[in-house]
Formats: sequence, C-alpha cells, structure tokens
Amino acid sequence: MSASDTLSQPAPRPPMVKGLPLIGSTLEMAKNPARFFVRCYHDYGPAFRVRVFGNTLTVIAGAEAATFMGTREGKESLRSKEAWEPLMQEFGASKMLTAEDGDLHKQLRTVMKRGFSKDSIKGRYNEILKITEESLLRDWLPGNEVGVVQAMQYLVVDQLGSVLTGSVPRAYVKDIRTTILYILNVLVTRQRPKFLMHLPEYKRAKKRMFELGRQMVADYHARPGDTPDEFKTLIDDVMEAHQNDPALIPDSDLVMLMTSPYVAGLDTVANTTAAIVYTVLKHPDVLKRVHEEVDALFAKGPVNEETFMKDLPVLNGAIMETMRLYPIAVAQIRTAAKDFVFQGYQIKEGEMIYLGTSVPHFLEEFYPNPDTFDVDRYSKERAEHMQIGSYSPYGRGHHTCLGKSLAEVLLAMTMAEVFYKLDFELESPHYVLKTKTAPTPGPAMNFKVRVKGYRH
Repeated sequence: MSASDTLSQPAPRPPMVKGLPLIGSTLEMAKNPARFFVRCYHDYGPAFRVRVFGNTLTVIAGAEAATFMGTREGKESLRSKEAWEPLMQEFGASKMLTAEDGDLHKQLRTVMKRGFSKDSIKGRYNEILKITEESLLRDWLPGNEVGVVQAMQYLVVDQLGSVLTGSVPRAYVKDIRTTILYILNVLVTRQRPKFLMHLPEYKRAKKRMFELGRQMVADYHARPGDTPDEFKTLIDDVMEAHQNDPALIPDSDLVMLMTSPYVAGLDTVANTTAAIVYTVLKHPDVLKRVHEEVDALFAKGPVNEETFMKDLPVLNGAIMETMRLYPIAVAQIRTAAKDFVFQGYQIKEGEMIYLGTSVPHFLEEFYPNPDTFDVDRYSKERAEHMQIGSYSPYGRGHHTCLGKSLAEVLLAMTMAEVFYKLDFELESPHYVLKTKTAPTPGPAMNFKVRVKGYRH
C-alpha cells in the first residue's frame, strides 16, 4: 500500500471500552464517573466509546479535550442544543442559555452576565457575610450533628435569594432539589428512564417550581418605582430584557429564567461547600492554617473588597484543591455538529459526546501525587493549575459557567465565615467521605459533622 493510499484511508473510530455483558460500563461510571474517565483515558487514550445505560457514548477527554473546546474547530464541531433541549421543553421555554450557540448564545449571555458576575455583589460583601452568619446560627446548632449538604443547600438559597433575586424561598428548597434531580437524571444525562417524569413526587415539585417562578414575576411587577442600577439583580435584568425585546425573552421563558439561579446553584454550590468542609476538617494542618487566616481577616473589622481574595491564599487553595479532587463538572455533554477527526479518531455528526475535561485533575503529569490534598499547588511558585488544559472546575469553552467570578467570591466568603464561626469536627478522624453522583457529583446526603460550639 502506498503512502498516498494510507493517507486517503478514513480515520478509525474511537476504541470501545470493555465492559460487562448487557450493561457495559454502567456500574463503573455510575459509581465514580470522574475516576472512570481517568481509567479509560489511561487505557484507551483521549477518545473512546462506552456502553452505559443502554446507550453507546463517545467520550473525548483529557487536556486534549479541554483545549479543543476553546478552539475555533471545537466551537464549529460541537453544539449544545440536544443535551439541554428536553429541559427547555419541560419548562415550556423557547430557548435557554446552555442550549444555544452562536449569536443567540451571546445575546442571552449579555442579558444575564451582570447578574451572575461578581459585580452584582459589589458593595455588599459584608451584607453577604452577615446573611451567611445568620444562616449558620439558624441551622448549625451546638451539640447537634448536622447534615452538611442539606444545611449548605439552605445557606445557598439564603445567599442566592438575597443577592440574585431579592427573594429567599427556603420553603421551596426540597422542591428545587427534587426537580433538578429528575430533570438532570432523566432528561439531560439520560441515566434514568423517562417514566419517572410521571411520578407524583416530581409533578408536585415541578408545580411548586412554577409557583415560585410566577411569584417572582409578580413580586417584580409589584415593586414601587424604578430600582437604582447599583441595586439591580438578575431578575431586573431579565425582566427589562423581556419588556424591551419580548422576542428574545418571551413570557414563556420567564419561569425558567427566574428560577435558573437556584437550578444552577443549589446542588453544585452545596456539593462543593460540603466537600470543602470535609477536606479541611480531614487535614488538621490545613484547618489550623485556615483558622489563622480567617481570624486575621475578621480581626480587621469589615472586609476590604479590594483585597478580600488576596487575604485568603490558604483558604482559596483549599477551595481550588477540593474542586480539583471533587469536580462538579466531571464532563460536559455536547452533540457533534459535523463529522470531524479528534486525535486521529473519526467522530460522526449527530453523536452525543461526553467531554471529560476533569480527567487532567487526576493525572501525575499535571499534579504530582494527584490523590494528595495539597493546598499549595496554586501558589505563584507552583501554579500547577495554569498548565494548558489542566484545570476545568467550571467547564470549558464558550459555555464556561457564567457565574464563575461570582462563585469564586461567594465560595471564599462562605467558607471564611464557616471556619471563622464554627467549632466542628468529623464524626471520626478516620471518616472517609462517601459520595453520590446524582444529580451532580458530591458528598452523600448522609455526610454529617458534629458542631461543638462557636469559635466566635
């Protein structure tokens, strides 16, 4: 065979991961998808196919996938619509940010950008710290064992409600979480059968979600006068866009947009903060350094917004290291918009693709001793996370989490207040965190800590 004949041969399909008869890799992926993708990456390279939940999925992974998502070819080769369209239809909406690409995605992102950015809380840092303290005093009582994930869910609703929407719907926390659980498991990741969407539990929760969204719209219309720009929230931005351009933001989309901060933040932020509680308490040396840091911060009085993040290098290192080891965005789901070749393998138009951008989090070539919790990886001297494609806790590409800058500040505020205020401990020094994968990866709901008292 000549060289020209070899070059003209079509690229091979990605290799198929060996699995069990009938169920393929379902059990391994369901147990720990992040580690499953890492194992497959080591065994098969940056592109492979897996049989899970009765479907064959194509996976592209590693720093190669993370880098590809940011290229022009990546943008042209991948689209988001199919992955999120069922959720959009379930809410009766015409469009949603995560389901759109191109100019429409840019338009929607522009509407929501300010409300999801750290600019939305400018001048309110001390107010948010006070909200966080009040939530801790309400739910983390001395002498009690506290379910960490659930307590963090209430704290997240307190924060997001005050900051993003001006409403604190604590009574709806269970309904929000139930709705997220069903929609993500059944409609987005396809990990559960569709008949579950007809169960009474889900129908009740969805009805309550719509009730919450409609109430938020009514509350907006009931406000007297105009809200000054410096006090406007995401809700103001969405409603003003609706009034100015109803074709872009029609009435049918308002319930979904009003409740989107809770859908986007409740499980993801609660899981992340709960995991940070575990990792810091599990490492007494880190806990000691965090205590010294937050005590020095709050001893100065009201926080200085200009230096706040710089004043917490150890805590921010702990947050970043936790997000490396316990990623929420294990993989992003896309559809191949056209035939393309990735790392020598043929990907076909219309294929559902999982992009395993968290795989580098666990690779020795990026993070020496990757299973070791090391909060100093992110110092200027080491900056392991700055290697190309190595760190993707908020996703990659033009669909990178819109609330990234806000989340970074809120996570730091929350954990600073938690470790400053609470004197608490794991059930046992030998406790090893149990995790869940649905609807998003994170600590299991039965993860508890013992609150001994208050430090301050």
